[in-house]
Amino acid sequence: MEFNQLLNQNQRRWRYLIIAMTGVLVVSALLHLSVGELLINFSPQTSLESRLLYDLRLPRLLAAAAIGAALALSGASLQVLLGNVLAEPGVLGISGGASLGMVIILFAFPAAATPLGFMLAGVLGALGFTIILVSMAKSMRLTTTRLLLVGVALGILSSAVVTWAFYFSDDLSIRQLMYWLMGSVGGVSWYQHVLTILMMPIGVWLCLQGRVLDKLMVGEVHAKQLGVDVNRVRWQLILCVSLLVGGSVALGGVISFVGLVVPHLLRLAFGTENRYLLPLSAVTGATLLVISDILARVVLDSAELPVGVMTTTIGAPIFIWMLVKSHDSSS
Repeated sequence: MEFNQLLNQNQRRWRYLIIAMTGVLVVSALLHLSVGELLINFSPQTSLESRLLYDLRLPRLLAAAAIGAALALSGASLQVLLGNVLAEPGVLGISGGASLGMVIILFAFPAAATPLGFMLAGVLGALGFTIILVSMAKSMRLTTTRLLLVGVALGILSSAVVTWAFYFSDDLSIRQLMYWLMGSVGGVSWYQHVLTILMMPIGVWLCLQGRVLDKLMVGEVHAKQLGVDVNRVRWQLILCVSLLVGGSVALGGVISFVGLVVPHLLRLAFGTENRYLLPLSAVTGATLLVISDILARVVLDSAELPVGVMTTTIGAPIFIWMLVKSHDSSS
């Protein structure tokens, strides 16, 4: 009886957390729509305010929320899949693989440089890098440090190719490449949200895999004994992460540390029950990126910072702290 009461209390706590963070997201979204160079209430008075609200700020808001949720879900899934609390699409070079795929399609197949074409290229690039990381982590039993080094090396490889692309690109291509590399949702328009529509069912499906991820956390052998088809689940997770990361990079560029900071800090604060942690990570990731984009727009009077700069500024110190903590616990 006492166990059932504790279980119910724990479930209620998680649900309250999800509801509370959803409320914070709604407030942040309303603030995002209203602030900027021109303050706008929620009933625009002029055609300029209406166009600014519905054609610029609303698609930008939806992009920030979608990317934040997708990256947080990807990070939470990768941390279970690789058994590594420092796993994250940006740190492990997966986002770099997505950007590499889009650079290749931009220069080799310019006719296919459409939102869907970019997403396909981003997914293939992210998928290739994810398969490399998962294969090496499982077959070579890489330590945290070695896995991070492999991810950094893959990121350097993609950066080298992108640098060559800078050298041979024209002015328009350079602007597009800078947009991806720095991470920004400032130029997102409504037609690009076909990517968001495609990413939504993937994110929902991933949120429903919490019980399976809980079983994977106890080890592959025990997961198989509990009836989990580990190989099938692994490839499903790899594909979903690649789709979400590829779509996110195609929509808003390379935005790092959201997938690292959000699920890790939530695990430390509230526990590791993935059926609740995954949706909470999605809502928190969306909230973090919406707030980061607000700060990117208002922190400087004369210019607008890329949102990727804000997430890196927030995430890099936390990542250093996590590295130090991981080293202390292993020594």
